[in-house]
Amino acid sequence: MYFPILSVTLLTPLLGALTVLLIPGKRRRAVCWVGVGAALMSLFLVTLAWSQTAAGAGAMQFVEVYRWMPALDLTYTVGIDGLSAPLVTLTALLTTLVLFYGAFSVASRVKFYTITILFLEAAVLGALLSLDLLLFYVFLQLALVPAFLLITIWGGALGRRAALKFMLMMLVGSLLFLLGILAIYQETGTFDILRAAAARPFADNLPWATGIFWVLATSFAIQMPILPFHTWLPDAHTAAPVGGSVLLAGVLLKLGGYGMMRILLPLFPGRFYAYSVETPILTGLALVTIIYGSLVCMAQWDLKRLAAYVSVAQMGWVLLGLA
Repeated sequence: MYFPILSVTLLTPLLGALTVLLIPGKRRRAVCWVGVGAALMSLFLVTLAWSQTAAGAGAMQFVEVYRWMPALDLTYTVGIDGLSAPLVTLTALLTTLVLFYGAFSVASRVKFYTITILFLEAAVLGALLSLDLLLFYVFLQLALVPAFLLITIWGGALGRRAALKFMLMMLVGSLLFLLGILAIYQETGTFDILRAAAARPFADNLPWATGIFWVLATSFAIQMPILPFHTWLPDAHTAAPVGGSVLLAGVLLKLGGYGMMRILLPLFPGRFYAYSVETPILTGLALVTIIYGSLVCMAQWDLKRLAAYVSVAQMGWVLLGLA
């Protein structure tokens, strides 16, 4: 009998959050350890999936397809391979550590904090496992909600301003991403990432290919973030609680880089090569991001702000590697 390990992995944090919701708020210890237990179960499942994926020679494993609107080719399609498996495991590991740390450090609204972290984990796991453009988009938007709450509620005096800046930047990126995937659907007739990549959208229409490429590239650059779209990160990183900062740097930023690897590069290999090698715009942006982020680090006396600019420089290295 087939075991839908990826769907169970996605549901585990949500079930953990529901269980925490039903526990009386005064029982702090029970709230914390149920959250940690749910995160540990997710970590166990993704580690098990990764161990099986390692033997698959890079092929997509544990693929699940459930059609819920066949007329528009809307499906729940998830899978895991050598690209997504390390990031999925990293997400589960960091969530477990954040909840374990929060059990001893978070003093207020512990129940809501635990639910928020578990919901964030489920949304990020969903994005990393999605093989459908629209599903990826939905999970990406869902991940923004708990991140916004973490910055706003536990961000202190600067939390609201930082959260507003974060959300506005993310909404711009989300709108660009939505426009891009709708254009790809119009060209290919599918939201399936693998099928759309095989169809080579806009291969015979260079202006459209260039336009859609830059729409998606800008969206992912905001998420990563790459200069000049990095300004939301230092404020959000500084205002967020320690657990929120860990998940911002260790999980949310990676979704931008993952989107470039999973979506932008396979669907537009020619345009990616053109703007990395022939006209090295992406390469130049990566170098500027690395140098700028590294130099600004030297002027920081706040550890969180230092970590934020380290993250900016690191994502520059990711883009440079792709270029």
